[in-house]
Amino acid sequence: MKYRNILYILPLLTFFGACTTDSVEEGNNLTNSTEESVIFQDDPEQANLETGTVADVYYAGMKVPVELYNDTYIYQGDILLPENLVSETPQKLVYEKWETPSTDKSVGRTSARWPNNTVFYAIDPSLSNKDRVYDAIEHWVENTNIQFVQRTTQTNYIYFVGGDGCSSYVGMKGGKQEITLAGGCSTGNTIHEIGHAIGLWHEQSRADRDRYITILFDNIEPDKVHNFDTYADQFMDGAEYTAVLDFNSIMMYSSYAFSKNGQPTIVNKDGSTYNTQRDRLSPGDIFGIDTMYSYKTYEELYSNGRYYTLNGLMVYRMHDRWYYYSSSGWREVVYTNEAWFFAD
Repeated sequence: MKYRNILYILPLLTFFGACTTDSVEEGNNLTNSTEESVIFQDDPEQANLETGTVADVYYAGMKVPVELYNDTYIYQGDILLPENLVSETPQKLVYEKWETPSTDKSVGRTSARWPNNTVFYAIDPSLSNKDRVYDAIEHWVENTNIQFVQRTTQTNYIYFVGGDGCSSYVGMKGGKQEITLAGGCSTGNTIHEIGHAIGLWHEQSRADRDRYITILFDNIEPDKVHNFDTYADQFMDGAEYTAVLDFNSIMMYSSYAFSKNGQPTIVNKDGSTYNTQRDRLSPGDIFGIDTMYSYKTYEELYSNGRYYTLNGLMVYRMHDRWYYYSSSGWREVVYTNEAWFFAD
């Protein structure tokens, strides 16, 4: 498979389902039981309603564009990047065989999937309208092979908390990880953010998206253009489990996402707009999750021809070996004694 069309996996994967006929009208979000207004309809979920400082940072050894807002790294609007995997300058993450690794290093992670298909969670007592969380969790449990259990003493868990917008980390980052829900974040927005925490990226950023949609960059807010990069563009990871882009995915941006002038920012190949929904997981979403959480063996978990974020480093799997794109090009690496080393 050509380099620009590789399938991607962790920190975790995004999945993409086939188009279905049960489309839901745009903006048809499930309403909160307290009748709070929904703040994200044509625009996608956002961690903050104000634009932070846009800058390039290094995430797991790769340069990516983010918004820096109150010491938080925000990627593609509502995705939070773990601080322990982000630096504002290049960091030494791989060592030659004769070098001694720094003790001041990222703790990293070996997988962003939740073990045993089980997500532990807790809810901040001060969070308004907790029913939207319970309803969203119920929707996930009824439609996927993921179970949610209220946290007691578990170390890794999701914590639902109030804030300025809707946001989440992608996959299990380790320890306490927040899903932030402003007052106007609906049940559907909550389902979307849980999707990130399970391991999903945004649907329109898949590597082959240009086969199905056209991005109208001239209509996008200048400070938001970076949100429309594909993961191939940024060497990020994800995975396409089904054949075509899923317009019904709850992870899909709308046709007017981040518009600066009220004109569409994403259209079909024929120039027409399309409907998105924040009502439910689509059949493609459900298929992707079930596939993502069905791996049984090491070989299935780490497939050749895909990127992974392992122990704080973005690496590529090929011929059952790991490779990292260093300053001198692609080099084989191995993980041993809690650090990455070049193999040659």
